[in-house]
Amino acid sequence: MDIRKFCILGLVLAALTVPAFAGTEYLYGSPDMSAAISGTNEFVPGTEVPVTVIISNSGVNPVMVTDPNKITPQDPPNLAKLVNAGLSAGDAPVEIRSDAQQIGDIQGGVSKPVTFLVKFNKDAPAGTYGIPLTLKYQYVDWTDQDGSTLLRTGYRDKTVTLPLTVTVRSNVNLEVDEVSTDHINVGTEGYLTLKLRNAGFEHAQKAVAKLARDGASPLIPTDGSVYIGDFNPGDVVECTFKVSASNDAEAQSYPIDVMVQYEKSNGEKETSDTEIVGVPVGGKIDFTIVSSAATVHPGQKATIDVTYKNVGSATAYNAQARISAVDPFTSNDDTAYLGDLEPGQTAVAHYSVSVDKEATVKQYGLDSEIRYRDALDNSQISDTMKMTVSVVKPDPLAGALTNPIVIAVIIAVLIGAGYYIYRRRTSE
Repeated sequence: MDIRKFCILGLVLAALTVPAFAGTEYLYGSPDMSAAISGTNEFVPGTEVPVTVIISNSGVNPVMVTDPNKITPQDPPNLAKLVNAGLSAGDAPVEIRSDAQQIGDIQGGVSKPVTFLVKFNKDAPAGTYGIPLTLKYQYVDWTDQDGSTLLRTGYRDKTVTLPLTVTVRSNVNLEVDEVSTDHINVGTEGYLTLKLRNAGFEHAQKAVAKLARDGASPLIPTDGSVYIGDFNPGDVVECTFKVSASNDAEAQSYPIDVMVQYEKSNGEKETSDTEIVGVPVGGKIDFTIVSSAATVHPGQKATIDVTYKNVGSATAYNAQARISAVDPFTSNDDTAYLGDLEPGQTAVAHYSVSVDKEATVKQYGLDSEIRYRDALDNSQISDTMKMTVSVVKPDPLAGALTNPIVIAVIIAVLIGAGYYIYRRRTSE
């Protein structure tokens, strides 16, 4: 007989002798649970990170019996049902910020991930720590078949604690002990001095303190790096930076970021955690005109005196005022030196202007501004101020008194009147 025909005949006979709906009975088996952290298990102090744990069930059902009179159970004995996973801190310097999680059934040979949010303490010493994972689940304890249609299943609750380990890396734990400022005002540049302390356990080498802008903060570092060198555990260093405050800031405190870049003892380059520092910013340097409106006449040349006052919060150095002469005014002397103006101090500027003889009689506003130096000798310019100048008609009597012919006639009349009075008295 051909071998292929013999095999086919054997398969047909086997199919006829085995029932089409044979059941499976599991003689024994159970879940076998294990867990491991996915990816690296090394973390930096002061960080809050998601830690993903892979939970695996390697349980098997080693012996099964096929019986046409048996009902196959819904759950095999190696199935872990309704698995609940919870992570705890153990002896690790961490805070677990996620509650226990329900992750469902895990069949034998299957793995499932679960993620927990873990905060590593800022002052965590370097080392390896255990963070236990607790699993609670059910599994099949027994089955009992009653007749050909009824199958009872008993479940057992089980709790297992699986060891997980994390390693806290040695690192610089940066703390800011003191903040002081000098000449930081709105619209100016000044100094920010910070006392930085290494509260960690890393012996840092070639350390450099750096400032960075915090989001859209109006504080911007202009000289934001200071070389520290060795920065050992417990060391405190004083670092001075230059920062500027933008013109749209207000007199209040604003954030700025500070961190330390360094080299570890093994040569690895590292950056500390970022500290956010609140920096007080003083009010801007501002000026106002406190003198009354000047009065001039068409066709005349006049000297205008303008009094400026520093109404800001810091001293303006080498202040120089200027006006912008527009029609009907002209000026060959439109600047005036005011000197140093402390807050609340005033100074008078003298401008020589000529008024067109066809000037309309009314009030005019001339633009004026002050250029000055801040405490760090940066050139600054004030907001534009309006200086009021009134063009009025001259007094006819005052005009006559300034006419040379009229003055000569008045003098002649006075001399004549005096001579007449003198002769009259002598004749009497």
